[in-house]
Amino acid sequence: MTTVESLSHFAPEIVLLVGAVGVLFSDLVFRDKRLIGYSALGVIVVSLILIKALSVSEPLSLFGDFFLLDKLTQLFRVAALAIVGIAILLSLVYSPLSKLYMGEYYALLLFSAFGLILMSAATNLLMIFLAIEFVSLISYVLVGFLKADKFSKEASLKYLLFGSVCSAFMLYGMSLLYGLTGTLKVTEMSTALASAQQPSLVLTALVMIFAGLGFKISMAPFHMWAPDVYEGAPTPVTAFLTVGPKALGFVVLIRVLSGAFTPFFDNWTPLILVLSMITMTVGNVIALSQTNIKRLIAYSSIAQAGYILMGIATFTDLGIQAVLVYAVVYAFTNLGLFVVVVATSEKVGSDEIKDYAGLARRSPLLAGSMLVFFLSLAGIPPLAGFIGKYLVFAAVIKEGYYVLAVVAALNSVVAAAYYFKVIKTVYLQPPRDEDALPCPWPLRIALGITLAGTILLGVMPNDLIEFVQSILPLS
Repeated sequence: MTTVESLSHFAPEIVLLVGAVGVLFSDLVFRDKRLIGYSALGVIVVSLILIKALSVSEPLSLFGDFFLLDKLTQLFRVAALAIVGIAILLSLVYSPLSKLYMGEYYALLLFSAFGLILMSAATNLLMIFLAIEFVSLISYVLVGFLKADKFSKEASLKYLLFGSVCSAFMLYGMSLLYGLTGTLKVTEMSTALASAQQPSLVLTALVMIFAGLGFKISMAPFHMWAPDVYEGAPTPVTAFLTVGPKALGFVVLIRVLSGAFTPFFDNWTPLILVLSMITMTVGNVIALSQTNIKRLIAYSSIAQAGYILMGIATFTDLGIQAVLVYAVVYAFTNLGLFVVVVATSEKVGSDEIKDYAGLARRSPLLAGSMLVFFLSLAGIPPLAGFIGKYLVFAAVIKEGYYVLAVVAALNSVVAAAYYFKVIKTVYLQPPRDEDALPCPWPLRIALGITLAGTILLGVMPNDLIEFVQSILPLS
């Protein structure tokens, strides 16, 4: 397909780019800075409409085989836009951002949506690396956006340093792959690597690429940055980071493993099995001692990465299906949790768990929503989190990985302990202040979307599961 023909299928992304530039300069026009956020939301809505209008039934190679527009790309196109859209809704009411450079802030969020979509579609190693770095550079800036906050600046620096090292490892691994195969197209590497004369170099490249992607998905032992970054970043940015780069990191990992490393399945499966168990255990055990809600969610997100890795370890159709479904339901649940965090912190001025005491009396809506989201993360039916956990457990048990299943089950019990610790504070401890907690309309919209996704995907998951099944096997 020629470049001009490809552009017609790239219309949603073009709207994102043009809209981001427009939002950037709208700061010079709008005196009411909230209008900039509403403009950014409008760009997201228009892009979503175009994605629906331009959906395709067969995979299309775009821009000289640099990108693949298939059902996997279409799913995470929508997911990326929805994630950024909810982050914008959270930002509209987050007061620490209100007096800063709103044009630049919302433009960066729109650019990050563009980068996430590139990550989902890229099938060329060079474009994969550029897309990941594009999102990473924007994330470093967003994390440190509160320039007067020393914690925000510290978090940004830590994120930059860790990210730079992991990116260097990933780039070196990609250069080894190119040297071994003579191509940058992921879909053409499997055949060349199957007959590779130096399998040790192939495995070295795999480990290095896995290190870079492991950083994006906050997988142990590349998780050290996550708690400090999530705590120091503006809360809407934290919400974005816990789901956006993580979900798309798994998409990239699936594309690379399925396109290049399937001949070495028996070599990398034991590694992922071990890393899955370590990641979920580290995340859950350390979360038990957390007193800050953002740090607790950070360690919970590390543990969730461990559960998702269970599906990667099997790398069967059922396993990949479990990964994709889990990523979607996790996005709804975790974003919803951050809606409650933003609403509460705006009133109490703190992210300490003790300050959530009596939230049920001050705002039954927020408390009930938090209960739903924590129950979903714990995998309690009939919520969406149960569907995700059921599928990953089914995948590993079907392949006979019983040790992994037992470790995951024990970790789920540990996770439930610290989730219910927060719920106990919310419902059973007396409030320090009797004033009601307001929930502005942007938060109500975000809360409605995330609650609907968390509940409906748990009660009626068939449409999502059938769509994911139609993606497989990967083209």
